[in-house]
Amino acid sequence: MADKNPIWKFFISVKLTVVLLLSLAATSIIGTLIPQNANPEAYLHTYGAFLYRLFDLFNIFDMYHSWWFQLLLLLLTCNIVACSVERLSSTWKLIFPQKISFKRSIFEKIKQNEQFTDPRTPDELEPAFTAVIRKAFGVLHVEKTETGLTIFAEKWRWTRLGVYVVHSSILFMIAGAMIGSLFGYSGHVNIPEGERVDHVQLSNSNRVEQFGFEIHNNDFDISFYPNGTPKEFRSKLTIRENNQDVLSQDIIVNDPLRYKGISIFMSHYGEIAPERPPEPAFSADDIQLSFMVSASGMIYKRKAEIGKPLDIPEGMGKFILMEFRESAVFMGQNIGQALVGILTPPGGQPVEITLPIHFPKFDRMRRGNVVISVIHEHKHEHPKQKPEDIQYYSGLQIVKDPGVWVVYTGFIFMIVGILITFFMSHQQVYIDISKKGKKSQIRVIGKANKNQLGMDRITKNIARTLAQTSEAD
Repeated sequence: MADKNPIWKFFISVKLTVVLLLSLAATSIIGTLIPQNANPEAYLHTYGAFLYRLFDLFNIFDMYHSWWFQLLLLLLTCNIVACSVERLSSTWKLIFPQKISFKRSIFEKIKQNEQFTDPRTPDELEPAFTAVIRKAFGVLHVEKTETGLTIFAEKWRWTRLGVYVVHSSILFMIAGAMIGSLFGYSGHVNIPEGERVDHVQLSNSNRVEQFGFEIHNNDFDISFYPNGTPKEFRSKLTIRENNQDVLSQDIIVNDPLRYKGISIFMSHYGEIAPERPPEPAFSADDIQLSFMVSASGMIYKRKAEIGKPLDIPEGMGKFILMEFRESAVFMGQNIGQALVGILTPPGGQPVEITLPIHFPKFDRMRRGNVVISVIHEHKHEHPKQKPEDIQYYSGLQIVKDPGVWVVYTGFIFMIVGILITFFMSHQQVYIDISKKGKKSQIRVIGKANKNQLGMDRITKNIARTLAQTSEAD
């Protein structure tokens, strides 16, 4: 028997449901507190080397795609399906019985009822009463008794399935999330004005996805408040496919362009650096470094050589240059010539540091106890760019989620299931007509599997309607 199987008992356990829901709630909180799919260097600077390795081991930085998060969803799915199957057979028999019958004893025990008398006999009342009940309930059953007759009617047996509709909605939403996780993607791309792209590199991944069409950035426009802060920025995009323009739309924040299941969001913008003369050549044979100690504010200049350790003044640790890169990359952007070294603070873990030649303030972003920069003399000044010559790029977030419509379907099922579960019920009415002398004594009793107070009001209305049939006659 299924109820004796330990595996089946495990999956139908309410305790399992509670544990899974609490685990998913805790996961959602962690996913909110720890930004997902950010740059590894940002994580390293924020949490340090030990926590970074620990979080990375358990995929905390991309937890919604991790194996253990998907395992939680799979267990919750099995739990919901098992609990539904466990209770469905008995519910199914109640909804679709082989023969509709009722037990008078059940209604006789209900104290709340409506009573009145009628001068007509039970046989005379039957056609009038059955017409009223049939209009309100549809299906009814009449049974003769020693003292008269009884009328039984019911409706909405199927509302007992409301909870299963809610269960189905959760399964739809989990399925949609899994589909989006396995077959969807998200990435960012910067498109200068007048340029176009047909692919995107995925967030926190080296994988590149082709759109199958081109996105043209025709124009970028930005407006400002009087204090100089951006008020609104928009991009005019055109989708071009098979050498034809198929769709044009202006997009702003929270108003994306959607095409073939791909959503294109306005994420950010930036200025494109003007063309300028090449930077003076940098000689890796003559390297001068600047060390600014945050605590004292003192700046020290030291000559450095690649591969030779260097003691940092004021006991701030050691620094060793590892290599010179002609074209270094930081957070997906080319930052030009740079030195790469290892900083070992006193009592701390070694940290790799990138020092761009032409950005002396770059290391301040690390917020360390000592700021390191390369001393590089510029032999010429670059001409200042005129404001009217500024060119912008549009930062777009490209999202494809094939499971979104499955999730939307789940939301619809959830709303329908909640309406059925909380606002509808299996309603039954029992009318006993007994002959008392030359008159008839009528009792009207109502019963519902939910919201009995509401059913009591319905019972009163039915009794009032039945009593009025005598006045109409």
